[in-house]
Order: sequence, then structure tokens, then C-alpha cells
Amino acid sequence: MKKKILGVLLSLAMVGTLMAGCGQQQGVEDQNASKTDSAQTEESADAGEDKEDGKSNFAPVAKEDLKVGVIHIGDPADGSGYSYAHDQGIVEMQKELGLEDSQIIRKNNIPDADPTMTEQAMRECIEEGCQIIFATSFNYMDTCEALAEEYPDVIFSHGTGYKSNDTNFNNYFGRIYQARYLSGIVAGMKTETNKIGYVAAMGSENSEVTGGADAFAIGVAEVNPDAQVYVKVTNSWLSPTEETNAAKALIAEGCDVIGQHCDTPNPQTEAESAGVWGVGYNSDMMNDAPKATLTSVVWNWGVYYTQAVQKVIDGTWTSENYFGGMDDGLVDITPLNEDIVAPGTQEKVEEARKKIVEDGFNVFDGVLETNDGKTVGEEGKTLDDATITGGINWYYKNIVVK
Repeated sequence: MKKKILGVLLSLAMVGTLMAGCGQQQGVEDQNASKTDSAQTEESADAGEDKEDGKSNFAPVAKEDLKVGVIHIGDPADGSGYSYAHDQGIVEMQKELGLEDSQIIRKNNIPDADPTMTEQAMRECIEEGCQIIFATSFNYMDTCEALAEEYPDVIFSHGTGYKSNDTNFNNYFGRIYQARYLSGIVAGMKTETNKIGYVAAMGSENSEVTGGADAFAIGVAEVNPDAQVYVKVTNSWLSPTEETNAAKALIAEGCDVIGQHCDTPNPQTEAESAGVWGVGYNSDMMNDAPKATLTSVVWNWGVYYTQAVQKVIDGTWTSENYFGGMDDGLVDITPLNEDIVAPGTQEKVEEARKKIVEDGFNVFDGVLETNDGKTVGEEGKTLDDATITGGINWYYKNIVVK
């Protein structure tokens, strides 16, 4: 939201339980129809195959003739959160490639739980001449799939999902867990009560949310083995009231740092009101709660959007899937709030960043203990991408579910 394009594991198909774009309240999604873990892994493996031997099915498009459609579940004008982060990526792409404002067709506040509105928005983009449409939220996926078949000359690029085809439909996402690990280090060094809260949009059935919470908790344990992470689930990608209430409940439990995997900055503003600290998500929430936000986990979506649109212009776009990470700049944390982070935090974060970017550390390495006394993983190995994106339905050992 953010993201830099490295030779990335291009074609990892994402799973049905990956993060849906957090949108306006009417866009709250029901993820109960997600695939089983085995089906998710199979989907991911299938998507790992090269599409059409890397050859594009599309001719070059003159830059002045290009139009780019973007479907947002929320309103980027809110200035914070998921849709804002995606739109900042679109703005970066537009600037890098020198496109006019009239060449970007935005459809905002399109609830992804409403397939009729979703289809209408996409058809309007097609009617306005868009050669590529970025659909930023999970439940836009099936509409993309159907319209891609109906309109083979239009490119449909879907964020956070797992479906794709061999011609004009792909998906894109990233290793957000890497940045969450770093943010866990920040939180673990700051807590004074050894109780850290985490407002989670979805429960353990959602691998992306759960994996993110686990990565955060692993980072906490790295610097503070005595701390526990209290996870409270809202069952909504965006519900300002529920996010506020969850943060209040965690603070009442004694949590003095509040992390989050949800759209609004409410957990951060609630932390500030209570005189505790927090870790934001999607955009830099230090803007919303400067006295509380230690750092934020962010996407630089411009990394992908710039690459993809340049390929449309060049006539080299293929339906390969994209799964970026910290090494190509897609995900990161914002600069630390030096006024309130614990002494030595910057040094610890840089050590961890080097491990990830230069030394091959993948967060989910080796044998990992779960909070129910079991273990996952193997010594000397790391969880593969399909498992990380579709098979993490367990919580790390220091997590307590509230």
C-alpha cells in the first residue's frame, strides 16, 4: 500500500484467505468461503509455472494512448489505510512514467462483497478505454476471472488473491511478514508490561493475517522472550468501531503496545489516547498518532504498479504472478519514531534487516513452537511460500488469543 523489482518468486499464486483490501465499512468481507490449505498449496504450485514461455500476448501501447483502471474498496482521500496505500502506489507509477491525470481511471468505494457493483466498475473502466485494470481487494477476484475471459484484450491484475490465467489475468502480493517481523522487534523492545496487543482482522483460518501475527510475535520474542502478544480478532477488514473496541480491550488487559492488521488508524489513536504505544499498518500512522506510533508496517505498491504498466507500454506484459519482498522494496517499516522508541531499537532493526535482505533469513526458519505445544518446520529448512501464504493456521508460542 507498500511497494525495487527483483527477480522475485513471480508466480506464486495467492490463497483465498489472503488479505482482502481493507475498504469502507460496507465492504466488510466474509472469508468463510476460502479454500482448504491443500487446495491453496495446489493453486500456488500451479501458478509457479511460466505463462506462455514468458511471451506477451499484447502489443505495445503508445504512452499517450494508455489508460489505467484502478478499483478501490475504500476512498484514498481518507489519507490513511489500505486504499490510500494502494493509491499512493498508483500516484508513484503515474509520476515515474509521466502519465496524465486523465489516463488514470479510479473507481472508489466499491465494496468487494458486492459483485454487481464490482462488475459495473470494471465495465466502466473498459468502456473508458483502459488497457489494464488493477483490482486491489480480495473479493474482486472472481469478477476479474469472469471478465478476463469476456475481454481477452484487457489485462486484469488482481491484488491479494490467488487466481490467474495464462493470458490476461494475474495476481500480485508480497512478503509483508518480513516487515511485521521488524515491527515486532520494535514492539518487544518498547513494552514495559510485557503485554503487547494485536488487533487482527481475521482469525487463524486466514493464513495471511495469522502469519503476519506470528511474524510479529517472532520478532517480539527475538528481543524480549518474556513478552506475550495478545491477539484480538475483529472478523472484519474494516470496522472502525470494532477496531477501537479491540484496542480498548487489549489496553484494559495491560497491553502497552498495540499492533494491528486492520485498515483504520483507530488502534493507534486509541493507544495515544490511553498513553500507550503502537505499530501501525498500510500507511505511516505516525501522522495519525504521533505520540504513540513507534513505526508502521507499510507497502510500497508503486514497485509493482510501475513495473506492470511499463510492461504494458513496452508490449512485454505476461500473466506471471508477482510476490515481492523487502529486498525489492515492496514492503518495509517506516522510519522509527525516535522520540519514543526504546534505546538501541534502530541498531536491532538494522541487524534484522541485514539478516533478511543479505543473509537469507526468512522469518519462518527452522523448528517453530506453537502456542498449543506443537511444532512446525524442520531444522535447517524454511517454510515454503505456499505454506506461508496458505498453510499458517497456527499461532506462535508467545501468542495469547483473546
